[in-house]
Amino acid sequence: MQTLPNPVTPGSSTPSSAVSLPPSADTGIIRRKTRPVPVGAITIGGTHPVAVQSMINEDTLDIDGSVAGIRRLHEIGCEIVRVTVPSMAHAKAMEEIRDRLHATYQPVPLVADVHHNGMKIALEVANYVDNVRINPGLYVFEKPKSDRTEYTPAEFNEIGEKIRETLAPLVLTLKDQNKSMRIGVNHGSLAERMLFTYGDTPAGMVESALEFIRICESLDFYHIELSLKASRVPVMIAANRLMVQRMDELGMDYPLHLGVTEAGDGEYGRIKSTAGIGTLLAEGIGDTIRVSLTEAPEKEIPVCYGILQALGLRRTMVEYVACPSCGRTLFNLEEVLAKVRDATSHLTGLNIAVMGCIVNGPGEMADADYGYVGKQAGYISLYRGRDEIRKVPEAQGVEELLNLIKSDGRWIDP
Repeated sequence: MQTLPNPVTPGSSTPSSAVSLPPSADTGIIRRKTRPVPVGAITIGGTHPVAVQSMINEDTLDIDGSVAGIRRLHEIGCEIVRVTVPSMAHAKAMEEIRDRLHATYQPVPLVADVHHNGMKIALEVANYVDNVRINPGLYVFEKPKSDRTEYTPAEFNEIGEKIRETLAPLVLTLKDQNKSMRIGVNHGSLAERMLFTYGDTPAGMVESALEFIRICESLDFYHIELSLKASRVPVMIAANRLMVQRMDELGMDYPLHLGVTEAGDGEYGRIKSTAGIGTLLAEGIGDTIRVSLTEAPEKEIPVCYGILQALGLRRTMVEYVACPSCGRTLFNLEEVLAKVRDATSHLTGLNIAVMGCIVNGPGEMADADYGYVGKQAGYISLYRGRDEIRKVPEAQGVEELLNLIKSDGRWIDP
């Protein structure tokens, strides 16, 4: 299993040697200004780095398994961990899970996932977690009618009032405890009246979120994050763009949690997640992310950090620059890149280039901290930035690259 090279250290909630970049440093990305929202020791939004989330797949009633699952995720860099809470028994179990983490490990920012008719469950679990996630489409159950052709304004408003009655106690307890809420809209579980009124559209997702936001704001509660997720990437992107547009119109600045739900597994699951999350992050939209894979939760974390690093939003590993190779390549580039990666992957914040020839090498790797470039048959040139430092026999190339890094004081032992 691939893991991040920079585990979380006790007393910390971020990878121990991660580099958090300013919102637009060296990226050209200007992040949307959002209000800071607390989730335990992590703050989402504001000028804070894009935070990484995941969710354990253990049954919350399994105290030992849940504690171990949360700890595994946190130790490899997951900054916020979500836990499913489908019943009152699960809600009560969160007290022991939280206490066990505090006693045997450290506090971990925890989110409780509450769905169907969740008022009593949410009120209970709010005492033991840092954030409660609710799904507007399921929070108050609307029994479908097979012969329905429309929702009258009176019916629409009646259900809206019922939502307010059930949501208000949760809002007030979170407000009293200085905790936060995620209003998490899923494209696949929109309420029936939203479907009738707005259709199965991003607009329906946005209006569903706005209905809950307005209730929170009427109670002077603003510790809100939003998510609008779909299994189809274009729908997810359109919903989040529309949410930002509507918030701008209404003077709202809530942070957004990004993810493509039910992305699947393997290469395509990663591609779908990257396409959706990466597109929005590149536009400056998004304050926290989760890559949802049908795999062990631990496998989601490297993908999250990979997306953030590729966009220049977080630095948690070495950035490798390497040409695709061509007829000019003077050594086995794939083999050398593997050797360089194996020797340096535990470092953080460096750009290392491995380039096959002198034609494009120095120019294409101009932003790299160090370069390994084919100079002539049997020899390679080592670079520090744009400056060629020395030419060495190819057999000594990797060793001499490491020596150069060490001589600059940028080496740490694995």
